[in-house]
Amino acid sequence: MSSTLAKIAEIEAKMIQTQKNKATAHHLGLLKARLAKLRRELITPKGARDGGPGEGFDPGRSRLH
Repeated sequence: MSSTLAKIAEIEAKMIQTQKNKATAHHLGLLKARLAKLRRELITPKGARDGGPGEGFDPGRSRLH
């Protein structure tokens, strides 16, 4: 987990150092996406998954004839 925190800190530092203008908007967007992904991993570890086989809603097929 500490490596994830280090990556988050590194990305935040890059975002602070990057000048904000039209030319760097795409780069900043990519950094924000990575940051969101890493923060999501902190909340829900990779091993944990939502749902699985047998869960959910499956109405099946019906005939209307």
